[in-house]
Amino acid sequence: MMKATLALIVVGFVVFCGWLVVESGFFEQSSEVQPGCILLQNIEDSASPATQDAPAADAQQMTAAKTASLGAEHAPAKTMTLGSVDPNSGYKFRIELTSKGAAIRTVTFSKWDNRNPKNPQPLEFVSPMTAPGGSEVLVMANTALVFVEEQLQLPLDKLEWQSSEPQTKEDGSQTARFEATINNKTTGEPVLKLTKTYTVRKDTYLFDCDIVVENLTGAEEKVRFNMTGPGGVNREGFRRDMRSVIAAFRDLKGGITSAMHDERALAKAKTVEKRELDRPGAGLLWAAAVNKYFAAIAVPLPHGGQNYCSWIKPVTGELYYPEGASKTDDADKTVAVDLAILPSKTYNFQLYFGPKSESLFKSNKEYRDLGFVQTITFMGCCCPAWIISPLAFGILAIMKWMHVVIPNYGVVIIILVFLMRLVMHPITKKSQVSMSKMGTLAPKVEEIKKKYANNKTEMNKQMMALYREQGASPVMGMLPMFVQMPIWIALWSAVYTSIDLRGAAFLPFWITDLSVPDAAWTFPHPIAIPLLGWKIYSLNLLPILMGVAFYLQQQLMPSQASAATNPQVAQQQKMMKIMMPVLFPLMLYNGPSGVNLYIMASTFAGVVEQHVIRKHIREKEQAESKGLVAATSKTGGKAKKKKPKPFFKNM
Repeated sequence: MMKATLALIVVGFVVFCGWLVVESGFFEQSSEVQPGCILLQNIEDSASPATQDAPAADAQQMTAAKTASLGAEHAPAKTMTLGSVDPNSGYKFRIELTSKGAAIRTVTFSKWDNRNPKNPQPLEFVSPMTAPGGSEVLVMANTALVFVEEQLQLPLDKLEWQSSEPQTKEDGSQTARFEATINNKTTGEPVLKLTKTYTVRKDTYLFDCDIVVENLTGAEEKVRFNMTGPGGVNREGFRRDMRSVIAAFRDLKGGITSAMHDERALAKAKTVEKRELDRPGAGLLWAAAVNKYFAAIAVPLPHGGQNYCSWIKPVTGELYYPEGASKTDDADKTVAVDLAILPSKTYNFQLYFGPKSESLFKSNKEYRDLGFVQTITFMGCCCPAWIISPLAFGILAIMKWMHVVIPNYGVVIIILVFLMRLVMHPITKKSQVSMSKMGTLAPKVEEIKKKYANNKTEMNKQMMALYREQGASPVMGMLPMFVQMPIWIALWSAVYTSIDLRGAAFLPFWITDLSVPDAAWTFPHPIAIPLLGWKIYSLNLLPILMGVAFYLQQQLMPSQASAATNPQVAQQQKMMKIMMPVLFPLMLYNGPSGVNLYIMASTFAGVVEQHVIRKHIREKEQAESKGLVAATSKTGGKAKKKKPKPFFKNM
């Protein structure tokens, strides 16, 4: 029973760790939405079927079985920038805008670089996406504009909009303006005018995008359009980058809930409905595309005093995967959000492009009220999010507090590991003592199994009586794992996803960035591992040191008494002593050095702790073999003869 329990624990632990690594990614389309309508004079809903997007003609128009013919002429192609990448400018980012679709082409941060050790450059957070066929998809581009009555569709993302030079105000805010005029191609008269304005300000990650739709005729015009929302978020990690799309909603009670699809879920989704982000009965607050450390969030501002947006539905996640790209290459994939616009004459967005920082989201009232903290997700595995998230946020808060006193996150991680070990020591010690007793009882357990082989009920009864008499407990041996598992997962997740560790150095000559592999030596060319398909980019010392720590830990693990008589148990123990020191370093070889530093420090601390506990167990066994019991403060620190139990306690 004992060996089966231990084997189950070890197998479960290895499977769990393997799952974490797979989730971390070591091994490693156009929307069909039905948008609503805009009635430019008399607003009312329309149930007309949506027209499918189609390639644009030179005049950027599609015609159907109607006599009207509408289109828009190209303006000269133009790009312009708002903000700056100069850290001293006061701007948080530089936004490159393009007249094509009046869209955002790139967003580059001023505070963070791309972590290139040889030539660091400002981090380009958002870039154009590539759809199947090679066409570009740009963030916040107006896409299909459909005239419902005429059954005409204009792909505004293919149109070069009219643009004017950016304007800078006295407060430092900068504004860029785009216009698109839709004309009746038969009469030459203007029918519709769209004006789109971007405004960037200093000292904030928020900026504005406002759209105004004007009807230039005396007749009603029913139109609708889609819009590409946040997307094009670039890869941030060596492993799986946790890129996903998220939408937040306000429920009937005023609470905030969210829906999320990661890139794997989007890849598996076969229908539009499977890609929708929705919470029935709740109103939309914002939609976002995120990676490991940063978020691009679009907040559509409500109309008419509502506390949620009613003019966007549905919100759909998209996975852009260029034709011919390798299915195993995450760098070729990116996610985005499509927004289906419902009737209105004005549309106002606030956009947040910045870090996923809990302290920032909680310190800013607007971010807090909108629930931006929902963009921060942790790997929960077998533990529910309501357990992991508070633990992980608590660990992050402790780390930030410690960092004020000790301005080195590597040292903070090591101290945190030792504090965790110290807190858990009483439980760990009790567990090790119980497991040691279980090991010495193995011969007696085997005798009971043989004696009551045909009577399972009596066998279990006799075994429990034996454990009770000797003060041993099978459950106590597993208790530390049950208690530590949520803490282990939360600490892993906190270190893995913390924006504060991005670019944070531990040692200036070796671990210079805790968010990437330690890379003691970077190879000129990646080394491919035959058969496995793995690629090694550098010599990472932390996983090797981790393997040494696991080896020492396995050597200190007490052997089961039955191993001496049971070759199968002996073989299992031998295999575990080989697997653990090899398996973990392999799985975590390309892991962030902050995570590997934590695991290595925790394992070495466990080796020391195990040595102390084993010494205590040996001393206790020696004292008991001489008929002595352990000294206590009540005995003046001296060992005394072991008193026999009263007869009634032996009954």
